Amino acid sequence: MLVPVRVEKVTLDTSSNRFVVILRDDSQRRWLPIVVGSAEAQSIALQLENIAPPRPLTHDLMKNLLETIGVHVSRIIVNDLRENTYYAVISLRNNGMRKEVDARPSDAIALALRMRAPIFVDEEVMRKAAIQETAEEEEDKQKKELSRLEKLNLELERAVQEERFEDAARIRDEIRELEKEAGEK
Repeated sequence: MLVPVRVEKVTLDTSSNRFVVILRDDSQRRWLPIVVGSAEAQSIALQLENIAPPRPLTHDLMKNLLETIGVHVSRIIVNDLRENTYYAVISLRNNGMRKEVDARPSDAIALALRMRAPIFVDEEVMRKAAIQETAEEEEDKQKKELSRLEKLNLELERAVQEERFEDAARIRDEIRELEKEAGEK
């Protein structure tokens, strides 16, 4: 069984000085930490923040190449965990043909974010390595989301008053996304 997940964040594990991507399974309140390299962490973080680098990064190039030749990324799957190493596949579709390509999860995730493809984790991998969120952690998260929502609403007001309408539209979209996430819980 495949579990739909979303990239919650990229963070630095200060105890090991390594970057970690957190994949979140909202339905079961689990999260899966995957250690990634610094270049991949940067690529994922930039995409999460909607920051376009001045020149294409490797994953931007991959996206551009795939789009140019008409290949669609239908999904990525973190499908295995062996000896503390995660494995993934990228599912591609072109003219009705389907192919799966082996990939490192970090590269697959960075590409999926750019191609707006869904991300899945095999249930067996989740059972082996996911961390269950406690009710207390969920409550803390909801409080943080509320304060984030309040901050965004103030930013939106300020942007409209200052006639920064592009910023206001971006902030409005962030507010809608947060409200949507809150409604799904």
